[in-house]
Amino acid sequence: MPSLIAKFSRRVPPKRLGWQAESAEMGIDGDAPLEQPGIMCAPRIGPALAAVFLLALAAVYAVPRAVDAFYGLDDPSRIANRALDDKFDAAVVGREIEAALASNDADLAQSFVDLAGARDVALDPALQEKVQNATAEAATTRHKAQSFARGLITGEPDDMAALAGTAVGDLFVFGDIRDALREGKRLAAGEQADELVLGLAVAGIAITAGTYLTFGATAPARAGLTLVKVARKTGSLGAELAGNIGRMVRQAGFSSASPVLAVRAARDAVKVERAGGLLHLARDVGRVERAAGGRAAFDGLKVAKEPADVTRVARLAEKEGSRTRAILKLAGRGAITLAALAFDASVWLIGALFALFGFVSALKSTTERIALRFFCRRRERRRLKRMQPIAVALAHG
Repeated sequence: MPSLIAKFSRRVPPKRLGWQAESAEMGIDGDAPLEQPGIMCAPRIGPALAAVFLLALAAVYAVPRAVDAFYGLDDPSRIANRALDDKFDAAVVGREIEAALASNDADLAQSFVDLAGARDVALDPALQEKVQNATAEAATTRHKAQSFARGLITGEPDDMAALAGTAVGDLFVFGDIRDALREGKRLAAGEQADELVLGLAVAGIAITAGTYLTFGATAPARAGLTLVKVARKTGSLGAELAGNIGRMVRQAGFSSASPVLAVRAARDAVKVERAGGLLHLARDVGRVERAAGGRAAFDGLKVAKEPADVTRVARLAEKEGSRTRAILKLAGRGAITLAALAFDASVWLIGALFALFGFVSALKSTTERIALRFFCRRRERRRLKRMQPIAVALAHG
């Protein structure tokens, strides 16, 4: 027996027994410890599982908020409320209401009262009473009748009743023909004329004809076009938006028309088909008027720079109603631009991406550690199984 052990010892060196022999077969130094970098045979799984759990929680928290912030970019009401967060309080509301009452704009004052109620901002009862009195005065029959007649005759309204008169005049073509003849006469005489008002008047005549032919289908566009024309005459139309509308008017073939062509446009319903962009803009303005009033439409046209802005104002008005004027007064273009929410959405999106990437990476690392631990233990069992006969032989010896 001693001779067999000696023979075995000569064949298997003392430092190459067991797992060290396997390491030698793999090209690894048998004296190297298992914890040597790159030879982690039994990695710790606990920290990896903890990382997976924490990153999963982070992803569950961040991803829904990133999605919500992304879809919020298409919500004008949320954009407007975000713009008001840092600038709306009782002092600001009181100051704006006093200014509106001083300028005889009871509609704007009431809009601020409605917005304060929606945002739970307490107001002075005496101030609320003043707003109620001003609103009641503006709603009297005599005041409305006078304003309606003024808007019908002059086409330059200063309140909702006057705007209604202007709209009626345009609906019966009287107002558009009046504006087209006035601006066309100035243009023919070499005087300064507003070609945009002329083009809008001619377009209005054609759209009015389309309203009758389609039994009122284009009535919202007819009302919206009146508002655009009045906004231009009263200075409530922004310069950039006016340039865009002017291009749409020229593309539709309504520009630089003479008074004779203006009258003939009433029979030229074909032109309306080419005024797609202008009709869409007019419909959006009409949506604002129906949801929040004519003055809200003027305020929206003042802050808008392109037709897409008017669409956003229309969506804001349909959601906020009477509060729209107060929102536009305080926030301006911030009520329809995406800057504030875009920053929030980008932060949440980056956070969600990092959380998801970290979760996937941690899950991959944990899976690798579990697999490595499994194979290491299986190899250890195989090693012990091979060493058992040797141990038995040594024990008997």
